[in-house]
Amino acid sequence: MEAPLTRQEVAKHTTEEDLWVIVDHKIYDLSEFSLAHPGGLVVLLQYAGQDATEAFYNLHRHEVLQQYSDLCIGTVEGEKPEVIDPQPGDLSQVPYAEPLWLSPQYKSPYYNDSHRRLQKAMRVFVEKHVTPEAQQKEKDGTYISQELIDKMANNGVLGMRLGPGKHLHGKRLLDVMDGKDFDYFHDLVMGQELSRHNSRGFQDGNMAGMTISLTAVRNWCNNEELKERVTQEVLSGQKKMCLAITEAFAGSDVAGLKTTAVLSDDGEHWIINGTKKWITNGMFSDYFVVGCKTKKGFSVILVPKSEEIEVKPIKTSYSTTAATAYIEFNNAKAPKNWLLGQEDKGFIVIMSNFNHERWMMVCATTRWNRTVLEECLKWCNQRIVFGKPLITQPAIRQKLARMISLTESCQAWLEQITHQMNQLSYEEQSKQLGGPIGLLKSFATRCAHEIADEATNIFGGRGLTQGGMGKVVEMWHRTYKFDAILGGTEEILADLGVRQAMKNFPKAML
Repeated sequence: MEAPLTRQEVAKHTTEEDLWVIVDHKIYDLSEFSLAHPGGLVVLLQYAGQDATEAFYNLHRHEVLQQYSDLCIGTVEGEKPEVIDPQPGDLSQVPYAEPLWLSPQYKSPYYNDSHRRLQKAMRVFVEKHVTPEAQQKEKDGTYISQELIDKMANNGVLGMRLGPGKHLHGKRLLDVMDGKDFDYFHDLVMGQELSRHNSRGFQDGNMAGMTISLTAVRNWCNNEELKERVTQEVLSGQKKMCLAITEAFAGSDVAGLKTTAVLSDDGEHWIINGTKKWITNGMFSDYFVVGCKTKKGFSVILVPKSEEIEVKPIKTSYSTTAATAYIEFNNAKAPKNWLLGQEDKGFIVIMSNFNHERWMMVCATTRWNRTVLEECLKWCNQRIVFGKPLITQPAIRQKLARMISLTESCQAWLEQITHQMNQLSYEEQSKQLGGPIGLLKSFATRCAHEIADEATNIFGGRGLTQGGMGKVVEMWHRTYKFDAILGGTEEILADLGVRQAMKNFPKAML
């Protein structure tokens, strides 16, 4: 175009066939896009040839402009864009949108350069590879692709999800650190970054079953050859697995399980009969870590997929991409030496495995709380009501203050617990941290309850809409209860925390 891109020139383009607008000093030619605009043609014609910056940001986030960047034909002559244009891996500049340790003005004793390198690499990996698939799978309900599983396996992401351990030794993680240096703060960083795709169903569909089942195999399998083979198969992405404990008959009450395991007549195999319900990733798993009643107690057995195992999908409040399943074991077989731990003493296998699961859930819940807080802070500065930004309302600032306080307290307690995990062995963690982690998870999900509620009120109708500005808030309000129930309900875990504390109550204080 020969004529300079001035505001006077933009004002000439005001028809359906020739429609330009200005947003943040950039000029967009919407002539071919206008009929495909999700909001319809009329609203575009209302701002044709004009500066639509205020109207645009009252309805959309900047990411929409990034999505349609090919419609931009230039910048207004003599002007410069003002809105930050974030790129993959960038930290948010919104106050409290990042944990304090990532803010340059604050310091932390817990993190070093390796944690910062991993955080940056994880954010880039998630934004480039995970988020696009997560958001699509969340919509269509299909399961995670083998392509993404392979990318995570090749970059060490699958291995990192099990936490620190020998399985990471000799591995290069996202090409930024050695696996032997991976500690629980790296685990925390990885877990929080991996949930930033903001798709709650896909979060569990993204191999969550593996994170709580392969750990049991790694720590309790007595067959070394089997342990290493299954570990290699799963962490390379060749096989998938899940934890099958919960039943219609028993959830938090693990002792009430009805599924049975008896030895075959020749004593070579376990024969498993019974049902499991609400099993994450059950629909696509090749291995099942199953809790069973045995002759004198409760045992945990690794069971391979077979024709004697039937899986059926369960629809829940979040997407079917989580592959939640109802499972029937009809004389399913597993070799005798596929027992995890000791026969009739499987309770300790499950209970010790719960610590890392619950801790991982706190990492993700705390990140979600922060993400929702960021969404509210952005919205309150964008939304114009009664001629002023929403943030000018004192009642709104009180809500935001409460949300900030809850989010930061969760992160601080989480980091304190994580520091203890770095100092204690796996066995010591099992004995000493069950109660504190239970209390932390209960507190984090109670915070999520309040934050989700306040955020929905702040967003109004948009907070009830599965799309647009309020989509993250709507999803969290609809799905935060998964974290309040899975891995142990709030009430059970709060009680566990108090009961464990009372075991050490000094008699001298009575």
